[in-house]
Amino acid sequence: MSEHVNVVCPHCNTTNRVLRERLDAGAKCGNCRQILMPAAPFELTQAGFDRHVGSNELPLVVDFWAPWCGPCRAMAPAYEQAAAELAPGVRLAKLNTEAEPDVAARFGIRGIPTLIAFKNGREVARQSGALDRSALLGWIKGNI
Repeated sequence: MSEHVNVVCPHCNTTNRVLRERLDAGAKCGNCRQILMPAAPFELTQAGFDRHVGSNELPLVVDFWAPWCGPCRAMAPAYEQAAAELAPGVRLAKLNTEAEPDVAARFGIRGIPTLIAFKNGREVARQSGALDRSALLGWIKGNI
């Protein structure tokens, strides 16, 4: 029997019910028709943050970053590679703390980059500081 999972669209924040085996086959959002599982990190905003954390049945890792942050920019290529390697089982997103200070404050972000892993709507792990690709993949796989 096929298993369905709820996946929130990274483009319009609509929750979609999708067969798990279709996630990596180009599944599209029923609302905006864009790809649900891009093999790259997607940008989160305050408007969709709670829905992505609470309604996704897939683990979610959020990179809290800022454009002026040197370590954030240095880690960005590794984060993009990790997103491509971990899709479709894990979703990677980015939240710009300069643009969304209320979300950053709610989670007590004091230094960036900070990674937070969410599973079933709850924070399960947190890591402050930039990681290379290998350490990043190890941290995510060890905590999700």
